[in-house]
Amino acid sequence: MVIIMETAKAAGMTRMIALTGAVALSVTLGGCSAGKEPVKYAQTSGGTEAETESRDLITVGFSQLGEESDWRIACTESFQKTFTEENGYYLLFDDAQQKQENQLKAIRNFVLQDVDYIVLAPIVESGWDSALTEAKNAGIPVILSDRTIDTDESLYTCFVGANFSEEGVRAGEWLENYLKEQGRDDEELNIVQLEGTVGSSPAIGRTEGFEEVLKKHSNWKLLASESGDFTLGKGEEVMEKFLGEFPDIDVLISQNDNMTFGAIDAIERAGRTCGPDGDIIVISYDAVSVAFDAMIEGRINADIECNPLHGPRVDRIIRDLESGKSVEKMQYVDETYFDTSMDLKTIQASRAY
Repeated sequence: MVIIMETAKAAGMTRMIALTGAVALSVTLGGCSAGKEPVKYAQTSGGTEAETESRDLITVGFSQLGEESDWRIACTESFQKTFTEENGYYLLFDDAQQKQENQLKAIRNFVLQDVDYIVLAPIVESGWDSALTEAKNAGIPVILSDRTIDTDESLYTCFVGANFSEEGVRAGEWLENYLKEQGRDDEELNIVQLEGTVGSSPAIGRTEGFEEVLKKHSNWKLLASESGDFTLGKGEEVMEKFLGEFPDIDVLISQNDNMTFGAIDAIERAGRTCGPDGDIIVISYDAVSVAFDAMIEGRINADIECNPLHGPRVDRIIRDLESGKSVEKMQYVDETYFDTSMDLKTIQASRAY
């Protein structure tokens, strides 16, 4: 048995992920960067690649954009647990390490290997036309997971994931309601925002959605909005900059939990406080388990859910396509929000991530 171990740090915690299968076969898909070879493997339960193909398994090539956050790691794990030989699949996995050029190489290699389906979690919205045209010409359906792209819709079969604009609206509406409950709805409010990766659909959608609500409130002032690239370190760096530039920050909007963890570190290091009993209201996105810990500790006010468990959803799409059924082009997942007024420990115990 081969076990690939990876670690991810968030809010001072180290999470160990075990990617298991009876055999993990290395494949060469391109896309390495200095210092670290991407995790690439086809997951099966025995036999050579040729023997596996002879069992009529469905071959899926999955290009994951990276492992920048706890959310992304949970998403990857969901695919790797779903697309196994036991479920009728042969999985080719590529970690693009946050580089679009690596994803383009992976797509072209998937085409050369004549996979049955390509699943793409795109790092940014643009720049996919040429590679996806090659997949279309080869007759390989492309399923977008988590993020949308700006291209000819005929180049991909469908999208499954969150409605990021709605998530942004939900964050703004939560803030509206919270301020009313606190008797602060007429108060002048200074807001800073940590955006995700520049050009990514979550960053674009969440920013646009929140701005829809922002425009309704003349007493809300967005002091600054800057990318923290969905990472803890960058979130901490940008929040430290905000604190130095703006002495009167009332609200932090942070577009993923890992950036939020970094921002909280910067806030507390600067002698400020956050959460329901603090002086900075913190609204985060994703709602991973460690963020529930931070809400329970009173360091985050609210977290807008973004569900990462896309493996089973993509599995259902592929099975429908295999049986000749048509599938909806845009498949949004149902999501909600969580805040400190809820029974967070009970909710957290029932969640898979």
